[in-house]
Amino acid sequence: MQLADLYAYTGGKPFDPARPCVVFLHGAQHDHSVWILQSRALAHRGFSVLALDLPGHGRSAGPAEASIEAIAERVATALAPLASPCFVLVGHSMGSLLALELAVRLGERAAGVALVATAAPMKVSDALLTATREDPAAALQMINLWSHSASITPFAVRPGAPGPGFNVLWQNLRLMQRVASVNGAAVLPTDFAACNAYGAGLERARALSCPTLFVLGGADQMTPPKAARALIDACADKTVVSLPATGHAVMTENPDGLRRALEQFVARVTLARTAATPRPRPLEPDQRAS
Repeated sequence: MQLADLYAYTGGKPFDPARPCVVFLHGAQHDHSVWILQSRALAHRGFSVLALDLPGHGRSAGPAEASIEAIAERVATALAPLASPCFVLVGHSMGSLLALELAVRLGERAAGVALVATAAPMKVSDALLTATREDPAAALQMINLWSHSASITPFAVRPGAPGPGFNVLWQNLRLMQRVASVNGAAVLPTDFAACNAYGAGLERARALSCPTLFVLGGADQMTPPKAARALIDACADKTVVSLPATGHAVMTENPDGLRRALEQFVARVTLARTAATPRPRPLEPDQRAS
C-alpha cells in the first residue's frame, strides 16, 4: 500500500480505515519486514496495520531524512488523510523516538505509544558514528554483534541458527546490506546521526496524554534497560514489560514475547478509546429521512 511517497505493509489483510490503526516504525537501516510477525498477528485480530518503510528505506522514496523531527513530519503528512478513528504507534530503537515525535503531531488521534528497545537520549558512541561514515562494513558488524544477546553471538553459534535455513544475525546483516544497496550508503550514517542528535524525547514523553508501553530486552547492549529509566519516569501512564535474555533485536530474539505484549496493549488502549467515544444520538422522528 502506498501512503503518499511511503510504502506500508498491511499485515496480509486489506487496510480498513474504519478500524483502529497500528503503525509500526522500524529502526535504523531497517524496513517494514522486521515487523512481519507482530504486524500480521494484529492484522489478523481485527486491527488495521501499517508497517512503514521510512523515507529513503526499503520501497519508500528518499532520501533518508536527517532528523527525527523531519521523519515524523513526513509520516504525519502521509497519515493525515486516513479516516482511521485512532492510531497506536509502535516503534523500535530509532522508531521509538519517531513514535514519540509523531504522537505530538497526531494529538488526540494517538491512542497509545509502544516503545521497543528505547532510550532517551539515544546517544551513539563516537567510534560507531565514525564507522558508519568511514567503514560501513565494520559498522554493520558492530551493530549486529551489539544488537543481539551474547547467547547467539558470534555469527556461527546456535541458537543464532534456530532452524535450517534460518540465522538471526545473518538475516539482520543481510537486511541492512540490502537497505544500503537499494537506498544508498548514506542511510546508515544519516539514521545514527539522527538518533544521536535527538534531544526532545523526555519533553515529548512528558507531554503524552495517551498510555505508553515499554518493551525492554534484559540483555540489550545497544539500549540497556537502565537507559530507558528517565523516559519511563517521564510518562504519566506507563506499562513496562521486560523480556529476559533478549537483546536489542527484540522482534527476532523474542518475537512471541513482543507479540503478546503488543496484543494486550493495543486491545486495551483501543477498547478504552472506543468506549470513550460518544455514540451518536438517534434522530428525532421529524429529523429522519422520509
